[in-house]
Amino acid sequence: MSVHNAPSSILLSQLHDAVLDVVAFINRPDRDEVLMREAQIRLDRALFPLLVLTERLGPIGVVELAGRVGRDHSTVSRQIAKLVEFGLVERQPSPTDGRQRELRPTASGRTMARQIDEARERLARRALSGWSEREVADLARSLRRYADALATPQAANGRDETA
Repeated sequence: MSVHNAPSSILLSQLHDAVLDVVAFINRPDRDEVLMREAQIRLDRALFPLLVLTERLGPIGVVELAGRVGRDHSTVSRQIAKLVEFGLVERQPSPTDGRQRELRPTASGRTMARQIDEARERLARRALSGWSEREVADLARSLRRYADALATPQAANGRDETA
């Protein structure tokens, strides 16, 4: 990015504050409860993100899943044991490394993950009800571009810079 195209410090601060507000809102325990009620399911709120990510990204290993949710892998392993016990996730040997186990959702797990996704969509529709289709598309495109840029090492200086 050239200096002429660089966003101002004020704009970058506003962006950072907005992202922090969104993340804080999403991570609030009471919002998880609203989502679970909307989905009409009963599941410990620590478990449903693991179920949804396993459904989206599976097969996936516990260490990778733990990294995605920012938790210790031993904690995630205990939580996955509960999802296995509930019949929502199964552990299978990795086809590439028999010592590793991969997580996959069961049919019941896929159904519950869909219920959560549908509830999340209904809540998002309510939040964005005054927005035009173009505004939503612009937001989605911009957020995707920002997330991708944060995840990609910056070629200009060879370092990974985060906001």
